[in-house]
Amino acid sequence: MNTGPHDSPSESHAPQQAQAPGLNEQGRENPPAPQANVAAPVAPDDVFHEVGSFNELGLRNSVLKGLEASGFERPTRIQAMLIPRIMAGKDVIGQAKTGTGKTAAFGLPLLNNCAKDVPCQALILVPTRELAMQVARELNELGQATPIRAVAVIGGERINQQLQALKSGPQIIVSTPGRLMDMVERGHISLANVKYAVLDEVDRMLDIGFREDIKRILGMCPQPPARQTIFVSATLPSDVERLIQKHSKDPEKIVAVTAGALTTKMVRQHYIPVQPWDKRRLLAHLLTHEEPALTVVFCRMKRTVDELTKYLNEKKIDAHAMHGDMFQNKRNKIIERLHKGDLSVLVASDLASRGLDVDGITHVINYDMPEDPEIYVHRIGRTARIGREGVAWSFVTPEQGDLLTQVETLINMEIPKLDYPDFQPSPPPGGKAVFVAPNQQNPAREAAVPFNRYAATVAPPVPAQQKAIDTTKFPGGIVPSKLPPKRMWGKVKTSQSLKESLPPETKASTDNPPTVPPAN
Repeated sequence: MNTGPHDSPSESHAPQQAQAPGLNEQGRENPPAPQANVAAPVAPDDVFHEVGSFNELGLRNSVLKGLEASGFERPTRIQAMLIPRIMAGKDVIGQAKTGTGKTAAFGLPLLNNCAKDVPCQALILVPTRELAMQVARELNELGQATPIRAVAVIGGERINQQLQALKSGPQIIVSTPGRLMDMVERGHISLANVKYAVLDEVDRMLDIGFREDIKRILGMCPQPPARQTIFVSATLPSDVERLIQKHSKDPEKIVAVTAGALTTKMVRQHYIPVQPWDKRRLLAHLLTHEEPALTVVFCRMKRTVDELTKYLNEKKIDAHAMHGDMFQNKRNKIIERLHKGDLSVLVASDLASRGLDVDGITHVINYDMPEDPEIYVHRIGRTARIGREGVAWSFVTPEQGDLLTQVETLINMEIPKLDYPDFQPSPPPGGKAVFVAPNQQNPAREAAVPFNRYAATVAPPVPAQQKAIDTTKFPGGIVPSKLPPKRMWGKVKTSQSLKESLPPETKASTDNPPTVPPAN
């Protein structure tokens, strides 16, 4: 049996299909990056590779000892495909489903190739503090039999504490862009020795928020071919792949997931239709009736996280909040309790959708459907890690049908509907009108005339006492019945057009104004 902290194998059997959903005919493919060597995609549900053990990948004995001590037995597909190429010194782009061992896929070659006497020769950039701590913790566990050490450099913690860790000269720095730039500008970290640069969750790292910071950081590092650059993520939009070309040299794209099959079938996905005012009641109903071991509830806004946590606590449900506005010390304590199994429900923003790897997460609930369908992929990837099974439920209000369709198109599968007959919906508060989705079966709506916002509007009927028109207010007593045939259309005349409309003699005098003799 395999066990490990982050993205580490837990079972050595091939995953079994939980259900057989229909395929969406509008499946979307991620186009390959220009000028990139693309490896052939693999079967969507094969997590583990045909390679029997890590011994066949050319890793050092010290690295293999750490793998054995951590309980790793067989490499996953992304690990078996990435590790030899990274060890060979190639720039690579690795795409694989969440929970398939991407961290070990780039971490093991770093532990194998790094020299023990060179500080900060490997730089790993991640989007969140929690992911930075997660990656550093896993690399130190995998490299326990090697002299290579990793240190997490993140914001929200005392600089003196991090400076103390940097004094030992760690070979691998795992950091968020903001804190790394701060430490470089203060002179505490030098990037002159960086030989390996890794962008984990590269789709997030190269979005609008981090793009300029990443450009500056990579500009401070040695340039290719002196620097090897590695990019990994579960989702890779085409615009991100184009940006990758600017920061690497002839990268080879390794696809360990078929296009349009970004979620493992070990996750039993369902959507539950619900009205907006019933979402809190439905969540409390599910948590008390299903009794999951550990549930992560995702919300869009931080305010919703706090309000929902308070509501669940009032219902005697042990729920804890986590979002970006909380102090880092409190966030760290929440993560520690998650790893210890002391929590039952975590209500979180999308901060936790990247890199949160906790054993025993059985359910993921999308309390709010994400605007970006790729966030859905990362959210539900918190469960069903490496061969385990998991459940993902999505609350879908009638007006969010398009968001559900976008998710189905991205993951190339139909998400089945799940009904809860024992949950009684409540009437709309304050007698508000109920919105009915266009695709929802409703005889009353089908019989009604569809609304067209662009159709010509009809004037309301005029009361009888106002129908009489006073003809004395119109010239000649003629009441206009339609618009005039010609209108000005609001054109503004310029000085040039006014000049061209003048008579020739006036225009000539304007072009040659008379000279006025100077006054004595």
